Amino acid sequence: MRKDYVSVIIVNWNGLQWLNDCFSTLSKQSYKQTEIIFVDNASSDGSVEWIKKHYPRTKIILNKENVGFAEGNNIGYRYAKGEFILFLNNDTKVTKNFIVELLHTIKKDPLIGGLQSKILLIDDPKTLDSIGAFLTPTGFLYHNAFGKKDSKKYDIPIDLYTAKGACMFFRKTVLDQCLLEGNIFDPEFFAYFEETDLCHRVWLSGYRIAYEPKSVIYHKMGATSGNIQNDIIQFHSYKNRICSYIKNLELKSLLTILPVHIALCIIFSFYSLLKGQLNIFFSIQKAIFWNIINLNKTLNKRAYIQTNIRKVHDKKLMTVIMKLPRLEYYVGSFFEDITEYEE
Repeated sequence: MRKDYVSVIIVNWNGLQWLNDCFSTLSKQSYKQTEIIFVDNASSDGSVEWIKKHYPRTKIILNKENVGFAEGNNIGYRYAKGEFILFLNNDTKVTKNFIVELLHTIKKDPLIGGLQSKILLIDDPKTLDSIGAFLTPTGFLYHNAFGKKDSKKYDIPIDLYTAKGACMFFRKTVLDQCLLEGNIFDPEFFAYFEETDLCHRVWLSGYRIAYEPKSVIYHKMGATSGNIQNDIIQFHSYKNRICSYIKNLELKSLLTILPVHIALCIIFSFYSLLKGQLNIFFSIQKAIFWNIINLNKTLNKRAYIQTNIRKVHDKKLMTVIMKLPRLEYYVGSFFEDITEYEE
């Protein structure tokens, strides 16, 4: 592990159209002690050839098939040499000092395990994509300031339940403490909620996830998942949320949150059926069934997390990571495409 070195891991699947913005802004970083690890999930659009031509110093890892965002980052992580790890989406543009600001913050506080930058929309740079998310009693996340106009009130550092996967910065020593079966992300998640699952384990290990507003990037929301069928997105999103809570929550919290969450999932599936969205109905039902047939495997992971990773009880954690939104938030987000926030 190289001290003060930052390993930037970018997973790509047919993302050629976004690479110029991402790599050109990364190349202008004021912080130079970095390596870029480009993990390609069997792209067919010339992405790899473009990287080789324009950024030949990039470390390229070629997968024979699309193994997903979670496993793609796991593979990249195994090659990382830095003291710090930055997971960055390929559909982002970064500002010149965003890594410097992340490093400055994480070095000031040894209890910060992970950070998220302020993420603004590429297509509307004055609008917030994400400043993190919080857990709610329903099991659905509260996406803090999503779609709000950027202002000074969002320039205050806060703790988060979870960073957004588009830009997450961690101490490698903390990630190594949170490994589950040798992986950072659960490879069975493929995509969606994998970052929340990881951030939950970071909290359990005794470290914090925080938001650093001085570090700014821009994100093309929805670009990463644009080539994935909606029913596949819905399946993984619902499947992974349920699985993550079974693994990470203490028993009391689990028995409080999970029944409510599954009930809402079932309600939403039948709401989709009434709207004629059969693919969404079957995706959610399939997600619930997946968790039933894989319960023993999930419980084994749960046993390891609760025994070997957890150092903090939920009673203490919930005072920080839990939000209680007003009813209109649930109504508004529940009957929209809730996964649009979780990319």
